[in-house]
Amino acid sequence: MNDASPPTPPVVPAHPKPAGDAAGGKPQSQPTAPKPPVPKPATPQSQQDQEPLRPTVRAAHMKRRHRGLILTFVLWVIIPFCAVAFYLTAVATDQYSSVAGFTERQEEQGGAAGLLGGLAQIAGGQTSSYGSVLYEFVLSQSLIRKVENQAELRKHYSQYWPDDIIFALTPDASIEDLESYWQRIVQVSYDQGTGLIELRVLAFTPDKAQEIAEIIIRESQDMINALNEQSRSDAMRYARGDLDEAVSRLKQAREALTEFRTRTQIVDPQSDLQGRMGVVNNLQQQLASALIELDLLIESNNTSDPRMQPARQKIEVIRKRITEERDSFSQGNELGAAYPGLLAEYEGLIVEREFAEETYRATLAALGIARTKASRQSRYLSTYVEPTLAETSEYPQRLLIGGLAGLFLLLSWSVIVLIYYSIRDRA
Repeated sequence: MNDASPPTPPVVPAHPKPAGDAAGGKPQSQPTAPKPPVPKPATPQSQQDQEPLRPTVRAAHMKRRHRGLILTFVLWVIIPFCAVAFYLTAVATDQYSSVAGFTERQEEQGGAAGLLGGLAQIAGGQTSSYGSVLYEFVLSQSLIRKVENQAELRKHYSQYWPDDIIFALTPDASIEDLESYWQRIVQVSYDQGTGLIELRVLAFTPDKAQEIAEIIIRESQDMINALNEQSRSDAMRYARGDLDEAVSRLKQAREALTEFRTRTQIVDPQSDLQGRMGVVNNLQQQLASALIELDLLIESNNTSDPRMQPARQKIEVIRKRITEERDSFSQGNELGAAYPGLLAEYEGLIVEREFAEETYRATLAALGIARTKASRQSRYLSTYVEPTLAETSEYPQRLLIGGLAGLFLLLSWSVIVLIYYSIRDRA
């Protein structure tokens, strides 16, 4: 019909068709108009700059090395720690402790010994402490043998073998093994400042721990007594030896002085010299009187006086005698010994005798001090804490041992893993 409305022209797409499609002549479906984009809220430029780009993260998966780490952690840490915990709680035997405290004391010095002072050193007095000696003695093999003979250590500490192989002793243990085990069951602490010694003994029963502690204290007291006895014996022996030497020296000094008097026939050269000097002085007085008499005769102008010649002869004789007496002092007497030499020899002998007498008196006093010390005990063991009797077991310290074992296992595993990965990264 002519009056019909003309058809609506087709909608031309916004994008041109590809050239291939137009050349091929294939009919194309009419494309739909694209949807307008939804507007996004405006974002400030500073906020866009602050937001980093988020990379795509893939899901984590367990790898082979992770499984190896877990396996080594289980084998190296978990299983050994569980074994240690099981042994401490189910296998380890309870141990009881006995604590004791003692110290070594020295008798206070007083009386004559304190006043003499230096003589006490000659008599063998000592000032050193026996604390260090006691500490070494408690850990010594000789004490272990004595305690073994009295308390049967092997029998007691091996009764739980082989159930408890860690804290028990093997039945056939040698003395060296027992000495090593002794370091674990006997703990000794020594304070050098105060001299106090604290002893702790571990055993599977409270009575046995107390018994061993009592034996240790008793043997330590015996050791102190033995040292005291030896010290007293040495002091007496040295004092007697010094006294014998002093007596011999004094005897020799006196014999030398006697021999001098016998040889010179002079008891005391000083007294003899004073006597001779008195003779010389008397002769000098006589000479002075004779000279005065001669002067009187000369002044009388009587040259024919018969007394002149005897006066002169008397003066000559007195002068000659004075000269002879003076010569005898320097040249010697009838025995051929000069007085200066005699005096020097005599004074030396006197000094030697006096020194020998002083030494004799000192050694005699020292012998008396040594005898006084020997009559009483100068050192003794003082126990300020008697061995205790435990009621509950404190050992082995399960929490402490377990914690240390776990910490050691964890640290060792960590170190090995770090070393492995350090070598692996460098390879």
